[in-house]
Amino acid sequence: MPRILITSALPYINGIKHLGNLAGSMLPADVFARFKRGQGHEVLYICATDEHGTPAELAAAAAGQDVQTYCDEQHEIQKAAGQAFGLSYDWFGRSSREPNRRLTQHFAKVLEANGLIEERVDRMVYSVDDARFLPDRYVEGTCPHCGHVGARGDQCDNCGRLLDPTDLIAPYSAVSGSTNLEVRDTRHLYLLQTKIEDRIRGWIESKSDWQTLAKSIALKHLDEGLIDRGITRDLKWGVPVVGDDGGPRPGMEGKVFYVWFDAPIEYIGATEEWAEANGTTWRDWWRLDEGADDVRYVQFMGKDNVAFHTVSFPATILGSGEPWKTVDTLKAFNWLNWYGGKFSTSQKRGVFMDQALEILPADYWRWHLTAYGPEGSDAAFTWEQFQSTTNKDLADVLGNFVNRIVKFAESKFDGVVPDGGTPGPLEAKLEADVAAGIAEATAAFEAMEFRKACVALRAVWVLGNEYLQEAAPWTAYKTDVERSAVGVRTGLNLVALFARLAAPVLPFTAPTIAATVGETDLSWPAADEALLDRLPRGQKVASAEVLFRKIEDVQVAEWSERFGGAD
Repeated sequence: MPRILITSALPYINGIKHLGNLAGSMLPADVFARFKRGQGHEVLYICATDEHGTPAELAAAAAGQDVQTYCDEQHEIQKAAGQAFGLSYDWFGRSSREPNRRLTQHFAKVLEANGLIEERVDRMVYSVDDARFLPDRYVEGTCPHCGHVGARGDQCDNCGRLLDPTDLIAPYSAVSGSTNLEVRDTRHLYLLQTKIEDRIRGWIESKSDWQTLAKSIALKHLDEGLIDRGITRDLKWGVPVVGDDGGPRPGMEGKVFYVWFDAPIEYIGATEEWAEANGTTWRDWWRLDEGADDVRYVQFMGKDNVAFHTVSFPATILGSGEPWKTVDTLKAFNWLNWYGGKFSTSQKRGVFMDQALEILPADYWRWHLTAYGPEGSDAAFTWEQFQSTTNKDLADVLGNFVNRIVKFAESKFDGVVPDGGTPGPLEAKLEADVAAGIAEATAAFEAMEFRKACVALRAVWVLGNEYLQEAAPWTAYKTDVERSAVGVRTGLNLVALFARLAAPVLPFTAPTIAATVGETDLSWPAADEALLDRLPRGQKVASAEVLFRKIEDVQVAEWSERFGGAD
């Protein structure tokens, strides 16, 4: 049974993340981690705050704090937000910690030794009014390829092309809005990606099981022409560029590595942090020559991060010439939009993680963002859809089933799993249908097709409701108590089963569901399990509070007023 290494895209340190960030990497990574743990796999789920670069500097300045203090506080805020949403990280690290600093400098050293890094005198954008060189993403303007206004100097979010700031039409400073920009000479290190383009392409094309979205984005950037990439910046906050003696590199004093060079390396750095904190090893997760050959590595990210993780980070890993573990499966997600537009922190468009939990418990959001997330295409969040799906899927189908069968067992069978009666054709058909549904859900989760998995889960829950309608133990009880006992016993076993099936997506509610029938087992059901007669006869059952309360129209109106809705 392979060990499973899971990473999700590192969230920037500059503020709490919105639901689009959650749906596009962190939540599906968690659902997959919980599913694989439920199957009995050894899983290591790693994430971290991405703390370097201009985003951190500017956010700290806006908060009136020095950047270290700001990052310290924001890391704890983001860590707490993830925990509140049930994100089961084994470690939530920090790219500013020593392991990432050391590893980043190590990779730069070996890449240069392999002839893949060289110094170049670069022409970079300098903002006279801001008195600073501007990192790529803080130069904005019009994309020369598609005409999109507001393209960043590193990438156009509209057409997806990777850019250099000097490519932009009518550029301006995203820091101040100033157009008083000059192009000045500055010395930087470049990663010579063009030298290993064939190796990168071969590596990508070897991934036969990658989804179309991830692979097409990767090949698109290669087909458009790979460029050598500057990997240092004129900033104070970041991993310092050092020379052979460990001190500042001559001629590059005060420069740091580009955040897009050091951030992916933090996946390894955070694993080292985890190992140090837990008194264990990390190299057997990342080094093929030290035991990582049995690791399956899966990455989760939004589509805007794919190019860096399928081209630039692999260039670092492959170019090192060292036996590092590379990703086996990269699962990319489209964008979750807000009523057709983008979530926006500056314009206060959309709901953010902390705000969401002020409204409803985490499992409401986890279900909706997983079952209706931006998987095959961009998806739009609306209050109306959220209300409809929550009420139908969670309240009517799952919650109603659990509550009514457990309460009936309490009222008619002394609050225990009843004995008596013999299952018949109805139960045999139910078991076959449920087994088929579980197989479908298992295959979908294995393929990381989360929307399909949730469709399959809901279909199994529906089977339970349909069974109760047909078996009608409340009616049978009047004339045939033993037949009623079969229906109730089968229904209670379904409750235990539904808790296990819900556990990857609904980790807060699943234990409550299981507890109503006296169970704690939340493992994923195996294909050869007996499904409908596992609970001991006579085991106590006890109904819970309402599992999912329906969302009322008045709540939708209130939330629309508070957060906005259709423009």
